[in-house]
Amino acid sequence: MFYEPAKKNHGLDRDPFKAVVVPRPIGWATSMSKDGVTNLAPYSYFNAFGGRPHCLAFSAGPRPEGGVKDTARNIEETGEFVINLVTYDQRDQMNTSSAPYPYGTSEIEMAGLELLPSTLVKPGRVKGAPVHFECELWKTVDLPSENPEQREVLVIGTVKGIHIDESVITDGRVDITKLKPIARLGYMEYALIDKAFTMDRPVVA
Repeated sequence: MFYEPAKKNHGLDRDPFKAVVVPRPIGWATSMSKDGVTNLAPYSYFNAFGGRPHCLAFSAGPRPEGGVKDTARNIEETGEFVINLVTYDQRDQMNTSSAPYPYGTSEIEMAGLELLPSTLVKPGRVKGAPVHFECELWKTVDLPSENPEQREVLVIGTVKGIHIDESVITDGRVDITKLKPIARLGYMEYALIDKAFTMDRPVVA
């Protein structure tokens, strides 16, 4: 099949775009408003970009009633955030935190989670997550939007500090079978990553 996204002529029940750009890691972001209220939300349009320095980026769509998502708003106001790794053990709490709560609602409390203090930034880290990335905002970029009244924002941050639980390290390497991260697929589907295979890069003489 071939279709043009702008024309929505795929002929299926739902646009398959997110079902074929898979698997996508989930950036579970903690941020803090300028008034000190912590927000927690998952973003599957997320990944790592750049290695010197390490950079992470995620995109946040508009709130259903309009306006930018709370996470992006907080980060633009304060310049800091934390990305917490979502694992299988915290899948339900992650899902709870994805609800469109009113601005100022504590997703931490709604999901029954606790926060740990960060080392270099003000927003806390989700207790139980085995990996945390403490980030400083580099810039936000407004993405194309079908509705000019609603902002689609790409948040790009530089990683200032990384916490990794010692329990997921084996022989000096992060062990994916212990980490068990989950990934976003299409529709309401997720994947559990608990296996890996190795391929050495080819050597050209």
